[in-house]
Amino acid sequence: MRQSGILMAISSIPSKYGIGAFSREAYEFVDFLEKAGQRIWQILPLGPTGFGDSPYQSFSTFAGNPYFIDLETLVQEGYLTERDCAVCDFGDDEGYVDYEKIYKSRFLILHKAYRNSNIAKLPAFQEFRRENRYWLEDYALYMAVKNVFDGKSWSQWDEKIRMREPEEVARYRESYEDEILFYEFLQFEFTKQWRALKRYANQKKIKIVGDIPIYVALDSADTWANPELFQLDDSCAPVAVAGCPPDAFSKTGQLWGNPLYRWDYHRQTGYKWWIQRIAYCYQLYDVVRIDHFRGFDEYYAIPYGHKTAELGHWEKGPGYEIFRALKEKLGRIQVIAEDLGFLTPSVLKLVKRTGYPGMKVLQFAFDSREDSDYLPHNYTQNCVVYTGTHDNDTTVNWYNTLKRQDKNFAKRYLNIKEKKGIHWVFIRAALASVAGTAVIPMQDYLGLGGEARMNVPSTLGTNWKWRMEKGACTDTLAGEIRQMVQLYGRL
Repeated sequence: MRQSGILMAISSIPSKYGIGAFSREAYEFVDFLEKAGQRIWQILPLGPTGFGDSPYQSFSTFAGNPYFIDLETLVQEGYLTERDCAVCDFGDDEGYVDYEKIYKSRFLILHKAYRNSNIAKLPAFQEFRRENRYWLEDYALYMAVKNVFDGKSWSQWDEKIRMREPEEVARYRESYEDEILFYEFLQFEFTKQWRALKRYANQKKIKIVGDIPIYVALDSADTWANPELFQLDDSCAPVAVAGCPPDAFSKTGQLWGNPLYRWDYHRQTGYKWWIQRIAYCYQLYDVVRIDHFRGFDEYYAIPYGHKTAELGHWEKGPGYEIFRALKEKLGRIQVIAEDLGFLTPSVLKLVKRTGYPGMKVLQFAFDSREDSDYLPHNYTQNCVVYTGTHDNDTTVNWYNTLKRQDKNFAKRYLNIKEKKGIHWVFIRAALASVAGTAVIPMQDYLGLGGEARMNVPSTLGTNWKWRMEKGACTDTLAGEIRQMVQLYGRL
């Protein structure tokens, strides 16, 4: 079945309180998707963010971001008043998220909602705690202890709690019982609100494509609570960390810093943790995009403490074995394999064996020096085509800054006669291609420039901030999108 969708982060949705949320505007965006004939809403990871505000470096692979909890819903539930929300400073630029102000104000008001909720006596909350005990208890404790140590990573905590000595864990659970309950309350509200929004989308025949990084953050409840899953030494410091080797885009490579998995241990447990992780994903999403899929075939290991990724080396990953285990336990699952970058024959073989569709990005296609797998005439049906991803510039700014030879190649390939409306030329190429699924970033449908870029990899300070202007999702735009997807058999 040919289909199409839009890539749009929750944080980028317009809302009253500084950052996109599961608010009325999110439901209106779903309505827009339906009018535009879309069948997919792809989002970025939903986890709580920390330093750098990246959703790909989360405090938990299971927990949700409290920033996305809709405050107006909490008002309707009687936990807050309109005045409570109005007096908070969430920033005054509707085009960008001010994460510092969000951090300072959001938790204050969420604490107030918690104090007014009497949540501990709610049967639905107790049921939620029982169902999610396998991750919720450790996450809530982790966040409470993290506050005790002024937000520092667990690697800098006092040794006894850092090493999870049972008596010390019990002492913290007792001493900070109220704060732990607060973090459990946040996850209850997050989950309830998100599932309601997802249900609304599904009723309109729109599937949610979630996004998960292959790795978890070092500063996370997952790593602290389950050190046996990762390549850590006896003091729980990483032996090696994740990244990518030097290439044409980065002379020193990319040093991500995530702890690497002990794949031998995961194999011994029948990939239990991974099965739990992926099973939980399908409570949140309909389809899962797995970032850095090639890491299952081979992963790049950088000795811990190095300042760059230059001295890493490749190690063998679990290969197809992990996907056999997932299939045995979970049945057939819908996955998009993020297979971008330099791919070895063994990676290509693994993706093909899983049967998962890989990704094609038009912005990677127009290198005038060589043929490219990303050019539409080289696609197969079993792939997902994008004009760009969250890591790319917007198509308008990318095209405007292309090298002359590459731009001339793109003009010849796509028969581009003029620059006006250039984003529609690339959108048309994606939708017209043989790819079974086409996903277009919302910024490209709006024809926005570099000011709307979501992320520049390996940089800090300006990423993950873009927000869509209120009223941008017009009926006229929906009609234009619908006509084009109908023209190319994706309605």
